[in-house]
Amino acid sequence: MSKVIFITGASSGIGKAAAILFAQRGWNVAATMRHPEKETELTQYPAIKLYTLDVTQPDSVAQAVEQALQDWPRIDVLVNNAGYGLFGPMETVSEEKIMDQFQTNVFGTMRTIKALTPHFRQAGGGTIINITSIGGLVGLPFNSIYHATKFGVDGLSESLNYELRPFNIRVKIVAPGGVATDFATRSLKQTMEGASVYDESIQQVFAAFSKRGGNYSTGEQIAGVIYEAATDDSDRLRYVAGEDAQNLYAQWKEMSNEDFFAMINQGYGLGQ
Repeated sequence: MSKVIFITGASSGIGKAAAILFAQRGWNVAATMRHPEKETELTQYPAIKLYTLDVTQPDSVAQAVEQALQDWPRIDVLVNNAGYGLFGPMETVSEEKIMDQFQTNVFGTMRTIKALTPHFRQAGGGTIINITSIGGLVGLPFNSIYHATKFGVDGLSESLNYELRPFNIRVKIVAPGGVATDFATRSLKQTMEGASVYDESIQQVFAAFSKRGGNYSTGEQIAGVIYEAATDDSDRLRYVAGEDAQNLYAQWKEMSNEDFFAMINQGYGLGQ
């Protein structure tokens, strides 16, 4: 019997690429998104079923999980992919935008985990894959709220890995670097109101980010890492995905904090 994977944020980018890859490799896919009625590409795959899911709404999460379990008696893997970025000086970020960022990136992830953990326990096991970011391991300028959410999910995952081990539930983290999807447009929100004092620094950071674009991974490449994590029976926790992320993380581990921070300041045109 084919295994079943439940993916949030499957309407575009990494989530859609993962849904297609798993379907092509013989899995059944519960592809969830806020507006499945607008999706046309995934409907071409018989192994993919679409479900309405807004991770910021507890009732929506519960209903999507219930509907998927009605269609399939067992879900083997949960992929928490839904999320977006918030860019700008922390000083200018409204309380509402902070809460919205956490609702999607952190609380939404917690909701799907809570909804499926009882099922995994009763089924004798399962795998939870949380899509974080290199930004959940290393901080960069003007992404403070986004980093707070991704560092939070990384810590959540690490603790859950211990907590759920007795039930044969594996927890894994896929941490991509830059991805050539629409994350930098549709899925990146900016908070620049009242940020004029930061204009020079922001321009420097934008210029540095644009130079990195040539090293970005494709959504399909990150989907391949998700597949690796889903089919890897080892106790490996973190999968740093993409050459740019792997290089940055290696520098973070090898260099002193002072040297690393100096490198980032220089690379992004900040400080003296």
